[in-house]
Amino acid sequence: MTLAWRHLLRALYLETSTPGTPKTCPSPKAGAFWTSVAKLGLHTKPSMPPCDFTPERYQSLAYDRVLEIHKQHLSPVLTAYFSEPLLLHQGHMEWLFDYEGNRYLDFFSGIVTVSVGHCHPKVNAVAQKQLGRLWHTSAVFFHPPIHEYAEKLSALLPEPLKVIFLLNSGSEANDLAMLMARAHSNNTDIISFRGAYHGCSPYTLGLTNVGFYKMELPSGMGCQSTMCPDVFRGPWGGSHCRDSPVQTIRKCSCASDCCQAKDQYIEQFKDTLSTSVAKSIAGFFAEPIQGVNGVVQYPKGFLKEAFELVRERGGVCIADEVQTGFGRLGSHFWGFQTHGVLPDIVTMAKGIGNGFPMAAVVTTPEIAKSLAKRLLHFNTFGGNPMACAIGSSVLEVIKEENLQENSQEVGTYMLLKFAKLRDEFEIVGDVRGKGLMIGIEMVKDKTSRQPLPREEVNQIHQDCKRMGLLIGRGGTFSQVTRRLAFTYHFRHSASHPRCASLNQKLILQWKYSVLP
Repeated sequence: MTLAWRHLLRALYLETSTPGTPKTCPSPKAGAFWTSVAKLGLHTKPSMPPCDFTPERYQSLAYDRVLEIHKQHLSPVLTAYFSEPLLLHQGHMEWLFDYEGNRYLDFFSGIVTVSVGHCHPKVNAVAQKQLGRLWHTSAVFFHPPIHEYAEKLSALLPEPLKVIFLLNSGSEANDLAMLMARAHSNNTDIISFRGAYHGCSPYTLGLTNVGFYKMELPSGMGCQSTMCPDVFRGPWGGSHCRDSPVQTIRKCSCASDCCQAKDQYIEQFKDTLSTSVAKSIAGFFAEPIQGVNGVVQYPKGFLKEAFELVRERGGVCIADEVQTGFGRLGSHFWGFQTHGVLPDIVTMAKGIGNGFPMAAVVTTPEIAKSLAKRLLHFNTFGGNPMACAIGSSVLEVIKEENLQENSQEVGTYMLLKFAKLRDEFEIVGDVRGKGLMIGIEMVKDKTSRQPLPREEVNQIHQDCKRMGLLIGRGGTFSQVTRRLAFTYHFRHSASHPRCASLNQKLILQWKYSVLP
C-alpha cells in the first residue's frame, strides 16, 4: 500500500438520470434501483440489488467433506479461484447461491457459458419436456429436434456457411475444424495468435498459445503461432485502433480511417507466412476477440487483410466463436461480422446451450464434402435430442428477449463508465471490449504498463466475492478482470487497501447496470 492510493479514497455519487443511462432498466420490483446512493466511505459495504427468488435449503455434503473428496478423487490441477473454494448450490438467472445461502451476482457466467441466465424458465421447461420424451439416440437414427435446430442455426449464418456438425465442447469443435482445414487444403500448417485459447485437447493444444496450457510433451503438431496484434500491450497501438466505444490511452498520429499499428502487425503476420510455415498452409484460427488472453481486440481491418493472405497460401480461415458468438458483442450476432470478414469455418460452444454440453462446427458444402471423402465422421452424443431442444430454446430466448440489443446497449454504457474509472485510477491501465465482453487490465502504473502483482489481483477477486460479485480473470499474468457476462445480465469489484476505493466504485457501477 502506498500513501498515494489513500488519496483515491474519495466519495462516490451515482446520478439517477444521466444521458448515458440505458433505456433497458430494472423492473418496478427493483423499486428505487436507480435512485441516488449516499456517499460511500472506505469501509461501507455496497448493498446487493434486490432479488425475489429464494433458493432451496442446502441438504447435501458438508463443506469439509466436499474438500476431502475433491482432494482424494478429483483432478489435482488447481482450478478453484479462491483459497476457500466457493461451493455453489443453486442458480437463478443472474444469481448464484452457495451452500450457506449467500447470494452472488454472476458476472462470469460459468466462464462465458450461461448465455440467457441460470435455469431460465423457458429453457428449463423445454429441457424437462424433452427429458420425458427422448433423451438419446444417435446419428444413425433421425429425430426432429436436430433438424429443427439445424434449420434455426443455419438461418443465422450467411451463405455459404450452411452445413452443421454438432458436437459437445469447444475443444472438440476446434479439433474437427483443424481436421476439416487439413482435409480440404491437403496442407498441414495452421497458424494461430499468441495468447489464443482454442482448447485443451491434445490436438488443440497446438493452437492454444497461453503459457500455462503448454507442456513439455509433443502435442498439436503442425501449428505455428504469430504475434497477437494487441494494441494495448503490443509494440504498436494508438487512439483509433479498436472497434469499441473505448480506445487505449496510447496516442498516435493516425487519421480515424487508417491505422499504422494495423499495418505493422500485418507485416509481422507476413513474416510468419514467409519464415515459419510451408508455402501452402491449411488454415488460420482466430477468436474475433481473445477471451482467455484478457479480452484482447485487434486493430480494425487486421483480420480482413490476414484472411486474404491466408487464402493466397491455399488455407482456410476459421473463426472461433466459442466466447464471442450468439449476440454477446451486441452490434452483431457473430464476432466475425464485426470485422467485416466471412470465414470458411465457424466453431461455437459455451453459450450455444446455456450450460448444457453442446457445440457446433459450421462450414461450406465444399469443405464438408472434402471431410466426408476422407473420414466417416461420427459423434455419439453430438446433436442428441436434449442438446438440440435446449439449443433451440436458447436461440428463441435470445430473440424474444432482445438480448443482442441488450448486450449492445448495456455493454456500451458499462464500457463508458469503466473508462471514467480508468481515467481516475492509476492501476486501471486499459478498459476494452464490445457489448457484454469486457476486460479491465490492472497495471502497476499506466506508464510502464507492467501487470499488477498477482497477489493484489487475487485480493481484488477475493474482495469482489466478499461483496457478492463473481468475476473472471484473464491475460498472460492473470492481470485482466474479465466480464464475459450473460447476454442478459453481468459482473466485477475489490478492497485491498491499495484498491479499496476503486473496488467500491466498480461494485456500484455494476450494481446500477444489472438487469432484473
